Amino acid sequence: MNHEEWSAEQTATTLRVDGHDLEIAYYEDGTGNPGPPVVFLHGIPTWSFLWREVAPALAADRHVVAPDLLGYGNSAQHDGFDRSIRTQEAMVDALLDHLGADSTAIVAHDIGGGIALRLAAHRPDLVERLVLSNVACYDSWPVEFIHGLGLPGMADELADDETLEEKMAFVFDKGLHDDAAEHGEFCRGMRAPWQSEMGRTSLVRNAIATNTNHTAELDYGEVTAATLLLWGADDVLQSIDYAERLEDDIAGETELVPIDEAYHWVIEDRSDAYREEVERFLGKT
Repeated sequence: MNHEEWSAEQTATTLRVDGHDLEIAYYEDGTGNPGPPVVFLHGIPTWSFLWREVAPALAADRHVVAPDLLGYGNSAQHDGFDRSIRTQEAMVDALLDHLGADSTAIVAHDIGGGIALRLAAHRPDLVERLVLSNVACYDSWPVEFIHGLGLPGMADELADDETLEEKMAFVFDKGLHDDAAEHGEFCRGMRAPWQSEMGRTSLVRNAIATNTNHTAELDYGEVTAATLLLWGADDVLQSIDYAERLEDDIAGETELVPIDEAYHWVIEDRSDAYREEVERFLGKT
């Protein structure tokens, strides 16, 4: 489906997070299927549409939920609340409570992985399984591009359409392993949330909120969930070295599976291989 169809399929709810009532948009399917929900967490500067080739396919057998993080996609974008992964962790916890889930599996990418690691360390009773892909961890982030988006005055700079397009082309079109022309819907969809004035400002606020202390402070030995480290092997932003560190430090059973011919956007670069590995891992009993 395209990004407009994805948005039309989303549900919205208001959650109390960090002292604020905030609207959260999320994709949900397979609600009648047994077992705990599988929650998909995106990173920056993406939104839940990142999972369009994975979540709907898994919904044939599983309950899947893919939220837009606070400040992203169709969730609240206005000023006046924190967007750090500390607060995003609280949002995911509140969403799971709203859905009545007492356990979950989490599939996460980029800063979504930082959120998932925090939740797994703090709520080992809640998180049974993790799939972590090219995630923000330790002191691996923010990368230079994201740091630059959070500089003072950047919201005014992004008001210029050409400047915004230059940034979007750099991070998405040029960040794919294959020719961007083969991934047109991904490139269009990833741009969509940032086209409005509020969206552009929200993108800057999201970038400012990338705080490496929120993963550097973690004791990764407190993560007891069985974990698949499903990594784009050629990523220069979150290199596979970090996956190897996580493999050593996470207390739960870990498995490292590199995906070749994939950069940071591994979910888009190698959608079929990615989906098959997630299905295999979650199918374990």
